[in-house]
Amino acid sequence: MGRGELPPPDGLVDVMQSPAGPSDVVCAFTAHTIIAAGIEEPDIRRRLPPGDLGAPMEAGFLVWLGEQLGAPPGMLDIVLVATGDAPATRVQIMPQRGESVARVERARRYRRDVQVFGDSDGRGIGVVGRGLARRWEVAVEVEPAHRGGGLGRGLFAAARRLVPIDEPLFAQVSPGNAASLRAVLAAGFKPVGSEVLFLTRPGNSAPD
Repeated sequence: MGRGELPPPDGLVDVMQSPAGPSDVVCAFTAHTIIAAGIEEPDIRRRLPPGDLGAPMEAGFLVWLGEQLGAPPGMLDIVLVATGDAPATRVQIMPQRGESVARVERARRYRRDVQVFGDSDGRGIGVVGRGLARRWEVAVEVEPAHRGGGLGRGLFAAARRLVPIDEPLFAQVSPGNAASLRAVLAAGFKPVGSEVLFLTRPGNSAPD
């Protein structure tokens, strides 16, 4: 999951132990699902009807899994990936003081090694850090008055300059957030699947 490698579309469900980082997860790909959580595999298998590709993402299973983990399921997100080989961008990368910004506070619960950046006029911020399975992740917030002008796309593109060359960089977008999805796609990210996170080890208590 942390390297951007996709599983085969073989109709299988892989069950594995909790990944590095603060969250357990259910990841859905094309005809393949990965469940990485601190639950015994037989207990998970008993909850999933054989051959039902959609079962791991059904609400009933996700609620049950959250109860077992002691952490409710998060939002369903589309997962997209690009690499650290960034195109040119007009957005100036600069550190920001973001302790009071909700986006940054949330990022520090779900990620380690968080870097905060933004455009030179303070119209938007982005955060890059290591999240699920210690992968690089990015999130962006643009001030409402400045949305629709390409700033979000520029920030997502700028984030690709903050990770090592050729390293995968992941973005998670709600399926209903069409504007954000367009910005991520325009910045060169490609959709690879969807996921639901369970924040079982928030913040800096996350194991390596």
